[in-house]
Amino acid sequence: MTLPAGWTTRRPTLDDVPAILAVVHAADTFAIGHPDFDAEDVEQSLTAPHFDPTRDSWLALDPDGTVVAWATVENPTGVGREFVEVYVDPERAATLRAPLLARQLDRVAERAAERRLPALTVRCAVFAPERDWARDLRAAGFTVAKRYVRMRRPLADLPTEPSPPGVTVRPVRPDDEAELREFHRIHDVAFGDTPDHEPLSYERWRARIGDVTAWDEWFVAEVDGVLAGALQSSDQALDQQQGWVKSLSVLPAYRRRGVGAALLRRAFARYAQKGRESAGLGVDLTNPTTPLSLYESVGLRETLWTDMYERVVPAAGV
Repeated sequence: MTLPAGWTTRRPTLDDVPAILAVVHAADTFAIGHPDFDAEDVEQSLTAPHFDPTRDSWLALDPDGTVVAWATVENPTGVGREFVEVYVDPERAATLRAPLLARQLDRVAERAAERRLPALTVRCAVFAPERDWARDLRAAGFTVAKRYVRMRRPLADLPTEPSPPGVTVRPVRPDDEAELREFHRIHDVAFGDTPDHEPLSYERWRARIGDVTAWDEWFVAEVDGVLAGALQSSDQALDQQQGWVKSLSVLPAYRRRGVGAALLRRAFARYAQKGRESAGLGVDLTNPTTPLSLYESVGLRETLWTDMYERVVPAAGV
């Protein structure tokens, strides 16, 4: 990797969290118009499972020693594909993105060899304004695999609509392990027919969600007394005064009966009770259940898109 004169790279540590966050905020503001990361997110990235900051990540520094770029590999499950992120200060370090990507692809090749795999699939996200990043990825052999859409709706004057007959929506019971296991099962079954679904055991899922602070924003739907749907919320958009639907799951036998819409409306009402200004979620346009029409029916509208680029990286030595 060739750097401008006086520029350097080194591995990150937890002491670098504030400097990394400044870079990520600059990158996010350019890409989506506002910061989308906080210090806790950076710390979690640097301490994530199947990640070694001394091998899987790089910082780039300008001649003054200021961190201007951060490259990292993410694979929290340790199976399936790898995700590479290269954040740069768009005003000062845009030209570093391609060489940092090359370094990360070399590392992915090593990770494939370490896992005794012949190759690994790598994905990188590109937002609409990031035309140069898309060009860099295409030059490195990536192609577009899919598109995600973010959707949003305001919560002012939220209409009150009853659930369909036979459908009851209530908060999940976090102290009831049997119900949490059923929540996890519903999610696993509901997403089982999506192209990118990677099953996760209950134990790994439970460890991954950690200590939830707002269980009252997680809901289940019963149809005639049977658990048929689940909605998981996230606090990832609290700094925008937005409630965020992380996942919506309805068992195949209960789809097109108003279960998903009832779950969404209940979540929107809870967000509004807490003073949130809007609700949002992300949609995978390759999802065979075609949820876009469902989301539009409850007032959600597209705000931005993300293309996911992909390429296969042979294992080192192959």
